[in-house]
Amino acid sequence: MAYRFTDEGWDRWRFAGLALAALLIVVVPSLLLLQLSRDSVNAANWVAHTQAVSARLYVLQADIRDVESAALTMSKGVSSDALRQRMRRADDVGQTVGELSSLVSDSPEQLVRIGRITSMLERRMALAKQIADSVDSPRQRQLIEEMTFSYPIRDIVVELQRHEEQLLARRVAAAQRQQRLSTLVTWSTLAAQLLLLGLVLWLLKRQIGRRTRAEQRLLQASARASAVLQTVREPIVLLNAEQRIVLHNAAFAELYGVEGRDANGQPLQSIGDGAWADPIIHQRLADVLLRGRELWDYEHEQRGVDGLVRIMLVNARRMPLPDSDDEVVLMTVSDITLQRAVQLRVEELNRQLEGKVEQMAEVNRELEAFSYSVSHDLRAPLRHVAGFSDKLARHLGEDADERSRHYLQVIGDSARRMAALIDDLLVYSRLGRGAMRLQAVDMQSLVADTRALLDSNLRAEAGADGAVRDVQWNIGPLPVLVADENMMRQVWLNLLGNAVKYTAGREHALIEVSAQQLPDGSHQFTVRDNGTGFDMQYAGKLFGVFQRLHKASDYPGTGIGLASVRRVLTRHGGRIWAEAQVDQGATFHFILPPPAPEAHS
Repeated sequence: MAYRFTDEGWDRWRFAGLALAALLIVVVPSLLLLQLSRDSVNAANWVAHTQAVSARLYVLQADIRDVESAALTMSKGVSSDALRQRMRRADDVGQTVGELSSLVSDSPEQLVRIGRITSMLERRMALAKQIADSVDSPRQRQLIEEMTFSYPIRDIVVELQRHEEQLLARRVAAAQRQQRLSTLVTWSTLAAQLLLLGLVLWLLKRQIGRRTRAEQRLLQASARASAVLQTVREPIVLLNAEQRIVLHNAAFAELYGVEGRDANGQPLQSIGDGAWADPIIHQRLADVLLRGRELWDYEHEQRGVDGLVRIMLVNARRMPLPDSDDEVVLMTVSDITLQRAVQLRVEELNRQLEGKVEQMAEVNRELEAFSYSVSHDLRAPLRHVAGFSDKLARHLGEDADERSRHYLQVIGDSARRMAALIDDLLVYSRLGRGAMRLQAVDMQSLVADTRALLDSNLRAEAGADGAVRDVQWNIGPLPVLVADENMMRQVWLNLLGNAVKYTAGREHALIEVSAQQLPDGSHQFTVRDNGTGFDMQYAGKLFGVFQRLHKASDYPGTGIGLASVRRVLTRHGGRIWAEAQVDQGATFHFILPPPAPEAHS
């Protein structure tokens, strides 16, 4: 299932995304800057911490040097308050070491070094006190050597100091990185916020422009709708729940005589001098609004302000108002008085026509019955005439003179021609009366069978020398259609038989058969020959019974074949027509429509 965002939905998602972006750009950088600020403060604290460790080490070394130099001076017999004050610093060394230990408590390595310094300092300070109380003697020199060489703390202090310097370098570098990152984030945030501000301003400008254009389009659409409403010639009116007029067009005002005054707000029954006072129409309109029913093509008889009685066609349905939550009834009114009168007249004429059609059908049935009966009743006398003329000819034999033989031949030929006419009339009658048996008919096979029959007749009519007429057949592909097979066989037999007959005067006869499907699904068949043709001014007589355009002595026939073809095609819902020129051949076209759906069942 595909989803399509409307402009309103797209705006909602777009502003939601914009708000999320603003939140990310404002809050996330703020949190990041806060974290960076904390990291910077932390880095600065660690730098200050390292510097404090270095300062304590410097104080520790200074105190050690002061105590040891004071001890050596006092060992030489020098005594003063300043030297004794410096010697008392030996007791403060432990406090300085304790401060160092608390400062480097985060580093196990430094704590190990502080421990070693503590143990050495205790012994060295004790030795310094002994040296200060001693006099110049070998024992004093031994104490000085032990203090100087047995408990060296300088290397440990240097190592501790170097470690702190390395930490200081790393922490300064980290603080500088934090500072650069904080600067980068600050400028990036500023750029993003400026970009976001520009985007917000652009979107606001675009939204204002779109809203302005939408309001203009809405005003234009409203003006166009109002113009259309007032221009439509069909009366239109909107009714509220109390069936008071909310809106109407000019056609409604003109029809019910409310021109020159505003009918809005007026009850419907007060319009048109009582034209809408019928309680039934009021109930139906109430059902439309309250029950949601629709009123379709309801005929309502009204007497207008001009006193004329009219038949109005009323249509009504419920619809919501676009500018409120109320619903109204949209009602259209059409004057069908004239159409109704015409309809009644047409119905009367149809009834009369049905009576005439039934009379014509009865006449046709009587004519067909008469034709069938007459044809059957005439066959027996004709057989007697033909039979007795032949017997009389054989009876007279050689005794008959030339005139008698001529008379007998005329009697026989006339009887045979009358028999052919009767047979064709019977076929023509049967084609009009018989029930159609629709089935799939292969036109290609029918044409092939008809051609084989005609070729056989041509060979049978060959002259004494055995020469057979030269007939060239060009038969294209033909479809399979739903039709009555026997009737279609009669169509092809007549059309192709005529083509063979009327090309008898050609040295090389050419007969073409083709078919094509038309856009509406029907099929058009064409039979073309290069025979004698005919004058198109007599084309209207081609398909009539006993109508001939050539002398019977030139081209024998009864004049019923093409009439039978037209009757078959008419029963199939098709038609036939011809095109020709004298001595230039003739072309017959006929169309068979696609079968009705019930024909396949």
